[in-house]
Amino acid sequence: MLEPQPKRQLQPLPDPHPLSLSVVIPLYQERDNIEPLLARIHQGLQIYPHPWELILVDDGSRDGTAQVLFEQTARYGTHVRVISFRRNFGQTAAMQAGFDAARGALIATLDGDLQNDPAEIPRLIDELLARDLDLLQGWRRDRQDALLLRKIPSRLANGLIARVTGVHLHDYGCSLKVYRSEVIKEIRLFGEMHRFIPVWVAGITAPERIGETEVGHRARELGQSKYGISRTFRVLLDLLVAFFFLRFGARPGHFFGGIGLSFGLLGGLMMSWLAWVKFGLGEDIGDRPLFFVAILFLVASIQFLTTGVLAEIMTRTLFASGDRTHHCICRQTDPEVASWKVEQQQDRPRSGAQTRRQALAGGFDLTPEQASQQAGAAAQGSEGSV
Repeated sequence: MLEPQPKRQLQPLPDPHPLSLSVVIPLYQERDNIEPLLARIHQGLQIYPHPWELILVDDGSRDGTAQVLFEQTARYGTHVRVISFRRNFGQTAAMQAGFDAARGALIATLDGDLQNDPAEIPRLIDELLARDLDLLQGWRRDRQDALLLRKIPSRLANGLIARVTGVHLHDYGCSLKVYRSEVIKEIRLFGEMHRFIPVWVAGITAPERIGETEVGHRARELGQSKYGISRTFRVLLDLLVAFFFLRFGARPGHFFGGIGLSFGLLGGLMMSWLAWVKFGLGEDIGDRPLFFVAILFLVASIQFLTTGVLAEIMTRTLFASGDRTHHCICRQTDPEVASWKVEQQQDRPRSGAQTRRQALAGGFDLTPEQASQQAGAAAQGSEGSV
């Protein structure tokens, strides 16, 4: 008789560096862009003096994207991690898988179409820390896309989203963002929620801790765009869902119950009037349209009230259940052997922004003037040691 083997005790993971960075990039049918993308990322993050990793999520591509990704991982090292889906689950699922795998204290996202410049990520991190934000959203002010099919629908959608949700940003569709990991990991992304990430973040943090900054934008050089004019109609439907979850996500009974009580009040008033007509005035009400309207309102009231109760039960069940995802991973690099990329910065004088990052990591808040003074002192010290 075999005795049960004792369970292996997992060692707790060490706390990440306070400024460690995970770069998450969802990819779909981007085979030709992978090599230049990885080159630009490594070139752009050379000035980042803290540990960083790169997480590439292939969303079930059929053009060989996953194969090229695993080949490039062997070339660059174990700080480049690949997650490949069994089929196409959508950009939202790819971003959620990347967030789940991210180990950094900071998370940056961008598209894999080379229209975003990875070299801007260190600047966005400096600005996120300097402004004490939880999310810094990129703003493609000089957007290099078609005016009729991309720019105009995007501006209309951005204005509508800002008006409905109260989160005023110019460019919700820009994928170049920087987050604090403890904030974005509190959100579970489903459907096509990636378009409204600032809205979901506003549900767990103050809106003033969400900012935006101008970023560059390039025209697509390789591959084909995955977006078209049809996305505008999906955005409108998703906006309705986002508004509901933002206002009533934790209390859906208030939404449905409010509608049910309104219908019940109107139906009750109608029935009260008809009761007076029937018993007070002695008139026949059986063939009056108002009688049937009152019955309809009362039935609708009961339906909305019961729907609210069921929604409350489902919400509590969801919050009590374990984490679940709606994507399926086919293959990925081994997380146990994943490492960090740390650039050698010992012989380089630190800039004011880098000095400020180091101070914030240690719990100190320096003014820009103090950071510049310390950066100058560091530069003199490095010159004297040569």
